[in-house]
Amino acid sequence: MEKIIFLGLIIPILIFVVYLGGRAIMTGFSAKNSNQSNLENENSLEDTKNLTSELNKLNELLKNGVLTEEEFDKAKKKILDN
Repeated sequence: MEKIIFLGLIIPILIFVVYLGGRAIMTGFSAKNSNQSNLENENSLEDTKNLTSELNKLNELLKNGVLTEEEFDKAKKKILDN
């Protein structure tokens, strides 16, 4: 009789603990995926800003006569290929 009562109490508690653990793990995976996609978006935005600033610098050098059109095209191609 005592064993039945003991098992009747322990089994639901164990099931509940496993449920909570699984839910916590799934929440962690979800947060990790969300954080990773946010980092990728930030890196992409930062790369675009760097690309734009580099192209603007090259354009200024071309306008100031420091670079020739040929040098500008080579440098621009090098930046865009990366």
